[in-house]
Amino acid sequence: MTRLPDFRLEVYFSRWEFTARHHLTASDAQTMTMSELLALADADDAHAWETLSLGYTETYGDPALRQAIAATYDTAGPDDVICFAGAEEALYLAMQVLLGPGDHAVVITPNYQAAETVPLSLCEVTGVPLDPGRDWALDLDAVEAALRPATRVVSINFPNNPTGALIPAADLARLAAMCDERGIHLFSDEVYRGLELDPARTLPQAADLSPTALSLNVTSKSLGLPGLRIGWITCRDRAVRTRLERAKHYTTICNAAPSEVLARIAIKARDRILERNRAIIAANLPRFEAFFTEFADLFEWRAPDGGCVAFPRYLGPEGVETFCTDLVERAGVLLLPASIYRSQLTGTPTDRFRIGVGRADAEPALNAFAAYLKGL
Repeated sequence: MTRLPDFRLEVYFSRWEFTARHHLTASDAQTMTMSELLALADADDAHAWETLSLGYTETYGDPALRQAIAATYDTAGPDDVICFAGAEEALYLAMQVLLGPGDHAVVITPNYQAAETVPLSLCEVTGVPLDPGRDWALDLDAVEAALRPATRVVSINFPNNPTGALIPAADLARLAAMCDERGIHLFSDEVYRGLELDPARTLPQAADLSPTALSLNVTSKSLGLPGLRIGWITCRDRAVRTRLERAKHYTTICNAAPSEVLARIAIKARDRILERNRAIIAANLPRFEAFFTEFADLFEWRAPDGGCVAFPRYLGPEGVETFCTDLVERAGVLLLPASIYRSQLTGTPTDRFRIGVGRADAEPALNAFAAYLKGL
């Protein structure tokens, strides 16, 4: 296995995430306090929390949690779900299980870095870029052209991080069928599902479309509960699930019992939490629209179709890397420059930055940003 490179996003966050005054690039929706979450518990889960024993938990995950997760799918049952310590562990172990020397994978770009660096450490990988000139559209013909006899995985992420892009449901169905016909596992990162600007554009979950597809999700992003560190993969392929469980024996073994109870409270109350988070985004977007309209000579803005991050273009002469560094050092406003999302597989835009639109009370950050741009 090739040694994994530094995770650029986490290295950057290690320097700035908890020291910058305004975290304007957050990838998660507004979080909740413990008391707010516990107030959503039904009687059974409130009792489970109060009487919780702090012993080991099941490697596959708490049965009641898996049942709650399965209820969010159309065709999957509790046995089709395996839980992990966040989405990162799930992604890492899935690639370890599905890929090896001599295999091939296809990955869309731009992406969350691990989506390409983990497969690259295991096998050959081909990238297929989203097209910024067509609202980050995915060319399915390009995906099909990239497939080889040795292709074992096609990895996608919609709503996309960092662009906020969605694809049509018909394209996802075609992609799932394309993979099924060739015996390829479709790995679908769905961590922003539920935060679509237009709910009618909410995509089916890949695990519902294909018996061999893997749907990745987590409490961190759409639900705004990253501190729980609970992610999961839903897949109806029993052999894959067994291999995932065996792989997890070498990492976390099992999840934290308190997190599993809290996660099932959140997932049972997901409709209320998502409604709250969509309302925050809906209130924020006009503010961001107004901000970028005021500074239209410096930015090219496009609201996300889904999720709570966007990937605007910076038009200033010094370039986006210098701009983002100066902004955080002088004004305390944190953005993620394009270099965080550069790809080894394809060209990616060098003039973009990621900005988050899912946190409550965005005004102080936008005011500090505006003051910096005005030289105040």
